[in-house]
Amino acid sequence: MQLFQFRGGVHPADQKAPTNGKPSVKMPLPKRLYVPLQQHIGAPAKPEVQVGDKVLKGQLLAHSQGMISAPVHAPSSGAVLEITEHTAPHPSGLPVLTVVIATDGADRWLEETESPLDALSMTPQEIATRVGNAGIVGMGGATFPSAVKLKLSARNEIHTLILNGGECEPYLTCDDRLMREQPQNIVDGVRIILHTIKAKRAYLVVEDNKPEALAALQEACQDFANIQAVQVPACYPMGSEKHMIQTVTGMEVPAGGLGADIGVLVHNMGTAYAIHHAARYANPLISRVVTVGGGAVKNPQNVEVLIGTPLQDVIEFCGGLHEAPARILMGGPMMGQLMPGLHVPVVKGTSGIIALTQAETQPQQVTPCIRCGACVRACPCGLLPLQMAAHAKTGNLDKVVEFGLVDCVACGCCSYVCPAHIPLVQYFNYAKGELAARQQAKHKAEENRKLVELHKQRLEREKLAKEAAAAQRKAEAERKKAEKAAKAAKEQAAATA
Repeated sequence: MQLFQFRGGVHPADQKAPTNGKPSVKMPLPKRLYVPLQQHIGAPAKPEVQVGDKVLKGQLLAHSQGMISAPVHAPSSGAVLEITEHTAPHPSGLPVLTVVIATDGADRWLEETESPLDALSMTPQEIATRVGNAGIVGMGGATFPSAVKLKLSARNEIHTLILNGGECEPYLTCDDRLMREQPQNIVDGVRIILHTIKAKRAYLVVEDNKPEALAALQEACQDFANIQAVQVPACYPMGSEKHMIQTVTGMEVPAGGLGADIGVLVHNMGTAYAIHHAARYANPLISRVVTVGGGAVKNPQNVEVLIGTPLQDVIEFCGGLHEAPARILMGGPMMGQLMPGLHVPVVKGTSGIIALTQAETQPQQVTPCIRCGACVRACPCGLLPLQMAAHAKTGNLDKVVEFGLVDCVACGCCSYVCPAHIPLVQYFNYAKGELAARQQAKHKAEENRKLVELHKQRLEREKLAKEAAAAQRKAEAERKKAEKAAKAAKEQAAATA
């Protein structure tokens, strides 16, 4: 199969050896589960339970709101202690509405399907509904509701499905282990997705630094002519959807567009695995495999963790810490997010818990840009990061947008190669946030303008209605006056006669 090379990219030290050689293990039940109602892109879920309720594993805790949303389910059986604000797994440290469950140790399911269902005999709409009801979102970190992506085939002709097994972030190996340990179930998930979106073929894409995973998938899909496991070069950010599409198909996703616009749909390997469980066994997404790594962790490994488990519990299960970490990341070091503490919970998009030592973070002094162009050569999107950063510093967002802010995937390649150690990607994230805030303010101003205009129109209608009523009363008074005068004249004429 012919492959295509995207421009730029970097090759950071992968740091995968401490975890990718060990089988993943299942973590015991924690005493408390903190299940946020916002674990996905879109509107937060709305609570279905109340404080004091007894819940069973897999029971609906909160239903989705709107088209872009996802429900949330109980990861284990127990009692609802609180529905309260709890620190979100986000650098802001802001709170998010959270259901707190005291587990009862029984881990009892609401219902269990012993025999697998015949998912391939279901209609695409039935499968999409099952996936939506299961609360499945993109497991690679984007957390976009998967049912919405499955429904894209209704308005876009999808001809190719790509399963993203790139996992190009350093330290992370959870997808690697999943591909090695669950290849049959992943391939079954792929078959179900193909059936749902009516695509002709699927490529299971794995970087060449994961030979065991590639071999496992090749064996699992050997009986299916339309499913092929493909090896691609290890290069960051190969896991980016647009760059994987370009590498495998040679097609480029248009600026501001989606893969579906050119007939390609991309899902993560973990997402396919979750779809297998949802379609075959009606199981909601309540757990996931997480890489627990970094130099500060005593026993780095991949762990299957219930959604809502505090990071502290997961790290303690892995032997605790050698030393106080300089940084705790959720996700990898290139695009992961800095956590405000270990009290935050694992969520659906948690691919890794990385506790970095001071030596691993290697803080560097920022110096002035020397205009070497290293960031330009490294940018996989063909942008000019130095120009974008310069305009972002001065707050000239129009120029930042003109230079391609919308196409920036915030991969961090530019920051990684910058010899001046300028935090370029932070400038772009700031610009994106500021742009979003301005657009929101503009939208709010436009809505206020519309409300003022509607208010004026209402006042004008009321004024016209009052004037019409006054004119009607005047006309009625004049009519009565004329009738009275006519009657008087008639009476006078009769008297004279």
